[in-house]
Amino acid sequence: MIISTSALRQNLYRLLDQVLETGVPLEIKRKGKILKIIPPPENDKLDKMPERNIMNEDPAEYIHIDWSSEWKS
Repeated sequence: MIISTSALRQNLYRLLDQVLETGVPLEIKRKGKILKIIPPPENDKLDKMPERNIMNEDPAEYIHIDWSSEWKS
């Protein structure tokens, strides 16, 4: 839906609520160009997961591991 800036000014809060409820972007025509008001992106379920430290050791210990006994040419 494309509206004018005058219509936006008259119904600003109602139009913003409509964008949030429906998820449909609102297009505003201003000086021959189109501006869009878009709703925020939906959060992914993985974003809500708490961070967990699954390593029980010090990561620095893994830097100096000697793998020469495992190497086969």
